[in-house]
Amino acid sequence: MTTVSIIGNGNMGSAIGGIVAAGGNSVEVIGRDLSQPITGDIVVLAVPHFALAEIAEARRAELAGKIVVDITNPLDFETFDSLVPASDSSKAAELAELLPESRVLKAFNTNFAATLASKSVGEAETTVLVAGDDTVAKQALIDVVRAGGVKAIDAGALKRARELESIGFLQLTLAVQEKIGWTGGFAVAA
Repeated sequence: MTTVSIIGNGNMGSAIGGIVAAGGNSVEVIGRDLSQPITGDIVVLAVPHFALAEIAEARRAELAGKIVVDITNPLDFETFDSLVPASDSSKAAELAELLPESRVLKAFNTNFAATLASKSVGEAETTVLVAGDDTVAKQALIDVVRAGGVKAIDAGALKRARELESIGFLQLTLAVQEKIGWTGGFAVAA
């Protein structure tokens, strides 16, 4: 059994926690309370992208050696019209630089909370795309997701996080413009 710690208690954190629990794994929900210890082997950062640096700074030693999952979509919240990392980078890559002793992954950012909870995107199954440089860490997260009844695919190296963030950005902008619903989005068919 794997213990997954989720920092953040919003819709995404709840949906991810539901998947973890459905697979028979343990869930530890930690708000943004920096005094609560992290016990999980996998730590999901279900917070806005601008909170990542603060969490990394405050918990760097505690996150060393752990699998750390960035689920953020780093939108420019002033314009809602662009991503904030440099065009050749990603928020996940920035997080990896802040946490050099952690195994950073990008996942869940191309999913809406509703599609994680329902395990479907329209008529298709929900698929979680996972990017990272540590194959063992990716497989550990993929195993937890699959055990919870959701498809998961290894999307490649951490440099693929930029593309995942772009997909997440496009999906969010479509939903905000009411061109798709929050129960819709992109699906992966094999």
